[in-house]
Amino acid sequence: MMSAPGVRAIIHIFAESNSIDKVAKQISKLPEVFDVYEVTGEFDLIALVVARDIASFRDFLKEKILSVQGVKSVVTSIVLYTHKKEGEETGE
Repeated sequence: MMSAPGVRAIIHIFAESNSIDKVAKQISKLPEVFDVYEVTGEFDLIALVVARDIASFRDFLKEKILSVQGVKSVVTSIVLYTHKKEGEETGE
């Protein structure tokens, strides 16, 4: 994942089936978002995000991600520790 300071999170996004491309494009424009993947399985999209702190992440989630038209719901995971990044073991 990214090495920026702050809160790193993985956001699993459920989107309306006819809006996946539009949702991906809107989310990709947000400066807090580093990567967006369309995936198979339980979720439609996954976004890797960095925010300044937990309060900023909460605001980002409520005011930006959840307000994107076509987003039905999200499940978030806060990154606690990075064991390996870009093929290399880390000490983050």
